[in-house]
Amino acid sequence: MAQLLAVVGGGDLSTHAVLAVEALRKAALGRNQPIAFEVRPGGHPLSEAAIAGAETVLLVGSGDLGEGRFSTLKRAKVAIEDVLTDVQAVLDRALSGAAPAAGTGSPKRIVAITSCPTGIAHTFMAAEGIQTAGKALGYDIRVETQGSVGARDALTEAEIAAADIVLIAADTGVDRARFAGKRLYATTTKAAIRDGKGLLATALAEAQLQPAAGVAAVSDEPARPAAAEKQAGAYKHLMTGVSFMLPFVVAGGLLIALSFALGGIDAMAPGNAGTLAYALGEIGAKAAFLLIVPALAGYIAYSVADRPGIAPGMIGGMLATNLQAGFLGGIAAGFIAGYTARFLNKHIRLHRNLEGLKPVLILPLLATLVTGLAMIYVVGVPVAAVLAGLTGWLKGMQGASALVLGLVLGGMMAVDMGGPINKAAYASAAALLSSGVDAPMAAVMLGGMTPPLGIALATRLFPRRFTAPEREAGGAAAVLGAAFITEGAIPFAAADPLRVIPAMVAGSSVAGALALTQGVTLKVPHGGLFVLPIPNAVTNLPGAVIALIAGTLVTALAVGLLKKTRTA
Repeated sequence: MAQLLAVVGGGDLSTHAVLAVEALRKAALGRNQPIAFEVRPGGHPLSEAAIAGAETVLLVGSGDLGEGRFSTLKRAKVAIEDVLTDVQAVLDRALSGAAPAAGTGSPKRIVAITSCPTGIAHTFMAAEGIQTAGKALGYDIRVETQGSVGARDALTEAEIAAADIVLIAADTGVDRARFAGKRLYATTTKAAIRDGKGLLATALAEAQLQPAAGVAAVSDEPARPAAAEKQAGAYKHLMTGVSFMLPFVVAGGLLIALSFALGGIDAMAPGNAGTLAYALGEIGAKAAFLLIVPALAGYIAYSVADRPGIAPGMIGGMLATNLQAGFLGGIAAGFIAGYTARFLNKHIRLHRNLEGLKPVLILPLLATLVTGLAMIYVVGVPVAAVLAGLTGWLKGMQGASALVLGLVLGGMMAVDMGGPINKAAYASAAALLSSGVDAPMAAVMLGGMTPPLGIALATRLFPRRFTAPEREAGGAAAVLGAAFITEGAIPFAAADPLRVIPAMVAGSSVAGALALTQGVTLKVPHGGLFVLPIPNAVTNLPGAVIALIAGTLVTALAVGLLKKTRTA
């Protein structure tokens, strides 16, 4: 009798996971059925010999179950509650009803899209994870990356039509209209980076049919597992808005900086009308910057409700700008518009001959009406007062308050290197640029550059603390750090998190604190070292350089102090 494998993912239900293991053990013993267990996270992994000698694996619970290891085994997936309710039925299903693992038989054709809020590191790391896993499993994989400059390697209609499934690994909203009628699975970029093989196995097993063209659907409802949807939630919607907002901030900030560089501090005064400096200021301040909040609100609403949310979201964002509610009002308008449009889309039912009126007439009108009235009569005034208070406090920061804020913002950039904490600090600083508060952006960017730069320096100062491949990777980390791509430090942190992450947080905190206490400001939200030479993009350039060097040194020295000597 072949051994049965059981992988139990407890997550937040660790006690239930233990109970499920015991229930399965007793039930298998009663049948004289050999069984081997692995509890994730934290349990002893199944050996390669056990996997090679098994025919079936029972996957219990949720989370990362390492499914990529079981590509040749039959597989059954159940919830922990199913095991605790009727363990005999679960065993019956595992032993007799398990389906062959996805991927056996003819090679699978998979098309994928990856996207992250800034469209830089995580987008391409996720794409690489999917492509590498697909190649290892023998699948035909095509990946479209939706980065900061738009889509690259765009999927063709023929490729989509021929695909067995569509995989979306994104932290932002992705338009799914072209995938109507296809099986689709959606997750985050982190899942693709962490375990590409497991993700592909899960996607092939759990992809759901995308509604056909002409059927109204909310973008987050089809093909997104409940656990993933719960995890994404408001954060994903906010990050979608931020990702679409950033080009307006970058263009506007740089144009304003160039305006001041050509015409001085009074470049935008009425007396300079007609000059190139004045024109650049008009484009940056009175066009690009005026669209920051509407873009933020519109694409938050788009992430929540798909296309029906864009118009009411942008209109609500413009109202937030006119009411002086700024980015806080834009965030409120985006969520109000998005959830209103989604509610109306789900609950308004028309005859199919009139269904075409919903997206062009009924939804924009009603959702805009609700959003606009809410902004004018409920949200606008109190949010404007909160923003004015916050702006005044931030502009008046000095001494201890600047030191504390710099420590916090800088440290947040290094805690998870592109994760939710990092993105929260970055999104807040980028949004504040639209309100004329540009000091936090300096602390965030310098704090985000420090981890990979400090690690790169540590590989040179303390080579015996790193393996040969890590020393070689130090050069790449330096380039990524110079470009403000904090994710360049991820491989080093993953290899030794308890020592490397505290060292990086220390260095980033020092960089952020020095930046704010020295009055460094930054008018653009990205670019790293490459924007520092632009005239007036940075206030107190020597202070910025000092903060960056100090933070890099602190990280490098702390890494050298904390890490142990390596033999390879």
